[in-house]
Amino acid sequence: MWPLFTLNRPLIWLGLLGVAALPWASGVGVRLTTLLLLGLGLWDAWRTVRQEHYRRALGEQVMLSSEDGVMICDARHRILTVNPAFTQITGYTLKEVRGQDPSILSAGRHDKAFYDRYWQALSSLGQWEGEIWNQRKQGDQYPEWLRMQAFREANGKVSYYVGLFTDISRHKAREQDMQRIGFEDPLTGLPNRRRLHDLLSSRLRHLRAGEGLDMVLIDIDGFKAINDAMGVEAGDRLLARFGQRLARQVAGGVVGRLGGDEFMVIRTTTFDDHDAWVAGLCEHLTVPFEQEGQSLRLGLTIGSCRAPEDGRESSVLFQRLESALYNAKRHGRNHHQRFQPSLDVPGDRQLELVNDLRAALAHGDQLELHYQTQYSLKDGALVGMEALMRWRHPRLGMVSPGDFIPLAERHGLMTPLGAWVIEQAVAQLARWQQAGLPAVPVWVNISALQLIQGDLEARISACLARYQVPTRLLGLELTESVLLDERAGDVYPRMTSLRDKGHQIAIDDFGTGYSSLSYLKRLPVDKLKLDRAFVRALPDDRADAAIVGAVLSMARGLALEVVAEGVETPAQRDFLRQQGCPQVQGFLFSRPVPASELEALLKGGGEASQADVGLAAAPA
Repeated sequence: MWPLFTLNRPLIWLGLLGVAALPWASGVGVRLTTLLLLGLGLWDAWRTVRQEHYRRALGEQVMLSSEDGVMICDARHRILTVNPAFTQITGYTLKEVRGQDPSILSAGRHDKAFYDRYWQALSSLGQWEGEIWNQRKQGDQYPEWLRMQAFREANGKVSYYVGLFTDISRHKAREQDMQRIGFEDPLTGLPNRRRLHDLLSSRLRHLRAGEGLDMVLIDIDGFKAINDAMGVEAGDRLLARFGQRLARQVAGGVVGRLGGDEFMVIRTTTFDDHDAWVAGLCEHLTVPFEQEGQSLRLGLTIGSCRAPEDGRESSVLFQRLESALYNAKRHGRNHHQRFQPSLDVPGDRQLELVNDLRAALAHGDQLELHYQTQYSLKDGALVGMEALMRWRHPRLGMVSPGDFIPLAERHGLMTPLGAWVIEQAVAQLARWQQAGLPAVPVWVNISALQLIQGDLEARISACLARYQVPTRLLGLELTESVLLDERAGDVYPRMTSLRDKGHQIAIDDFGTGYSSLSYLKRLPVDKLKLDRAFVRALPDDRADAAIVGAVLSMARGLALEVVAEGVETPAQRDFLRQQGCPQVQGFLFSRPVPASELEALLKGGGEASQADVGLAAAPA
């Protein structure tokens, strides 16, 4: 303690001087001065002791309240003291570990080389930090993040080691959960699409002479009806039981769920019995399921292929499985189709187009957006435009969306295509906004797969923020098939969230799908797009005229806007105006055109001429 009181303490030195001089002081003034110096020295010494006590108490309080475990060891690496967090994490009290080597906590997971590196760093750098496995008093092992620091005296000799550690077992468990979620279907616990790709690649690499891989893609027929009749929770339980039955039947093989009601099976075999094996699977899987007092016999549509005959790469085999399933569905439900080379010949162009479409997405220079304008029949004002994707193939020219959109849906490309459309449409809106052109909404189509993806709202918001475009200028169109696609789940909260952000929502191709008035009453919808199929024969077709009149009357009752698509003749336009249809689009007014051509119209005021819209001929 002596150096503590004297080092850099001038008042203490003066006090010591006063003590030494006191016996020699002769006069009263000198004695008073000496006593004053002594008093100052004693006061400074008392203050120093108090400060040191306060610092020690503060340090002890920090150590006691710390959530990190603290362990202080002497130079021989023997435990001197620990804090309460140490006891809480390890289960050992101070009495049990005092004087012990910290190795009593070791879980035995690390080898000699690990501890050699540990001591080398501690000796040369004076500190070590890293993950280490230890064992609690109860015997269970846990990972911790340890920071060990050596404290040295002035001569360089180590006097103490202080270790701070945090139990990271929960963090490690979360990491494992995230990894599991990335490769596992949460409903059934089976491998998901990503994991199935990895497993298929692995099995292909390890195929031996005489072995082959049988693969099937299974789609449950009419599962939407089961969900509607029994509820989503019962449907989920049925999917889980279906996966379990499939896994038991293919012991030793790989069973996974790609999403929705699609499952995949892979088996390694030395038998050439592909068709018989698939037939056996069908027979086993169509045995009725007993659920909630009902007997359910499932219909299955199956596409299959075999390696190496049908391919040696996982991506190619996945494409061929999907092609086989798609062709099986074309033949009706409850059907099996094995991949045939005829599905892959240039005449069909399916796989070739898929590969070309992937390349077009990667480079972005072949895809473009065309815009078709929408007008008000009341005053001829431009009220919106629909963004339509076009693919300018370098060899085939313009590829019809009717050819490449179904391919994109079957091969998992709709999400990146949809994201590309949103990005391009918002970027174009920003350019028109900066040019001072009329601000009208641009409508883009949203697919079921974009809704399934789960991050559509965040993606759209980020894109709008990046280009500083108001939310109200991006309208979203969903087809009836999307609303009824069981893969998308309950779309009501998603649509409500998008509408709350300021987006208008339209139902595209209204009337061509499984139209249900109940969803119109329940869903947050702003507009109906009357399909061109009901407009084409107007005004002569009495049935179409009656349907159009009924839809317009219903829309007025529900306070919904209506835009009629495919208006190509003045007669169609006049009939729609007489029936009170508020908005129209079609070749009579404008074909879908590139942005550069559309700008001329926008710069001209954004309205069609009265003759085009028909106001000049309108009755008073």
